[in-house]
Amino acid sequence: MDPTLTLVGALMLVISIVLSPLSSRVGMPVLLIFLVVGMMMGEDGPGGIEFDNFELAFLIANLALGVILLDGGMRTRAETFRVGLRPALVLATLGVFMTAAGSAVVARWVFDLEWLTALLIGAIISSTDAAAVFSLLQGRGLHLNERVSATLEIESGSNDPMAIFLTLLLVTLIGNEGAGATWSALVMLIKQFGIGGIAGLAGGFAVVEMANRIRLTPSLYPLLVAAAGISVFSATNALGGSGFLAIYLTGVVIGNRPVRMMPMILQVHDGLAWLAQLCLFLMLGLLVSPSELLPLAGSGLILALALIFVIRPATVFATLWPFGFKRRELGFIGWVGLRGAVPIVLALFPIIADLPEAQQVFHAAFFIVLVSLVVQGTTMAPLARKLRLEVPASDDPYRRLPLDAPAAGDHELMLFPLRGKNWETPRRLGQLRFPANTAVAGVFRNRVCLQPKADLEVSSGDMVAMFATPGVLPELGKALSGRHAPEYLAERAFFGDFVLNGDALLGDVEQVYGIEFDELSPDITLAECFSRRTKGHPVVGDTVTLGPVTLVARATEADRVTKVGMKMDRSQND
Repeated sequence: MDPTLTLVGALMLVISIVLSPLSSRVGMPVLLIFLVVGMMMGEDGPGGIEFDNFELAFLIANLALGVILLDGGMRTRAETFRVGLRPALVLATLGVFMTAAGSAVVARWVFDLEWLTALLIGAIISSTDAAAVFSLLQGRGLHLNERVSATLEIESGSNDPMAIFLTLLLVTLIGNEGAGATWSALVMLIKQFGIGGIAGLAGGFAVVEMANRIRLTPSLYPLLVAAAGISVFSATNALGGSGFLAIYLTGVVIGNRPVRMMPMILQVHDGLAWLAQLCLFLMLGLLVSPSELLPLAGSGLILALALIFVIRPATVFATLWPFGFKRRELGFIGWVGLRGAVPIVLALFPIIADLPEAQQVFHAAFFIVLVSLVVQGTTMAPLARKLRLEVPASDDPYRRLPLDAPAAGDHELMLFPLRGKNWETPRRLGQLRFPANTAVAGVFRNRVCLQPKADLEVSSGDMVAMFATPGVLPELGKALSGRHAPEYLAERAFFGDFVLNGDALLGDVEQVYGIEFDELSPDITLAECFSRRTKGHPVVGDTVTLGPVTLVARATEADRVTKVGMKMDRSQND
């Protein structure tokens, strides 16, 4: 192997990682930085590297997307399916078809193409990209309300089969591979969803059993999960199913089952996902020449803007309005239709099939991804805050270390740094209230470990080590809160000064607080107020305004609001 190639590849990774802090400073997606570095190192840039091995690029891209989807699946909570599964599946199927059709109309006009080629471009750019969505939602520290975040994450992880189906169907039709191409494509669609879904679920349970039954060195568990996930991905593709859907579902099953060394698995896979994204976007940047993008910049910009401002929002409003989304939620989901690596990877299909206008299709898809990352990626966080879709974040520990000992069960060692106004005044450990089945392991101060005595005072700057189980994390995090939440997300500002039970009667609230609610019967509960005023499933942050009072859903269980915040103003009125 030429040592120069490894040196250049390593330097590209270093440059991309060093430049990544620019993402938060200038508000651009970090994926865009990786893509630009790849383009700069390409044949039109200072690097001058000529790379046109599309078969190798296709193989690497598929493996990288598999790793990214596995990590994203493991971080998707099954509870989110309660509110996001049905709308996300509609967007991932009917929404993809509508987006492809709308994009094809514009593509035929701006590029002066035949209908089949225009439809091919529409199919390629029809799916949102899980890599971009997961990266921006997690990397920006955005904690959106569950209805929005669940829909976006599940949609981006499950809409690839429909996009692949449409792309392969059109590649086959354009290539004139027989009159039975349409029937073959329909069979392929059923196989993509059916085999992909079954293989993903079965593979996930198999990986969980294997990880829990085999005793390994702790550092091998993340590698076992990664290798098993890629095995499921490859086997599903070999059987004709959707490997993307399979590996995503495998990750969902793993992430929602008790798995030995799970915190370590997630920590390692976070790094693997970033490495996959780095390699993927650097390689895709090398594949394209900026000089070949310029001739179609005008037409590509029209199509990209039509997709962002018209086609995606219209599709979202048309498909999601029956599910009880609020207008501002629909507006945000319509805006965050991020295109990323998946459309570029799909654009390799026509090149590998050697279609006549394959290069134009590839460059059009690449240009649209660039515009999407710049326009949508840079505005996602400010728009979420403007539309009041953020909710207070949970207080997670700084570090979680599984104990991996039979006697310890699923207990972990968790480290909580104490910071913020709550801890400016010292407080004794004996005064703190912790959940049952937890214990203070020690207190770290100035690199010294202090014994956790009841009269030991702790304050800002200390770090408390706790033995606890994952199930008590929300309660434990609240007791040791170290978040620097913005003022508008502070608990009292967001939820109000009063906390009420969801089963409290409206009439009782009227008597206690001297408020009259003429719109609803006094015999209904606060939880029923939410079920009557909001369609679908309630989530934390939902509001119901009754006269001078705004009720805010503070906690939910299944489809019922269990805790309600009460604000004596109209600032959260929808």
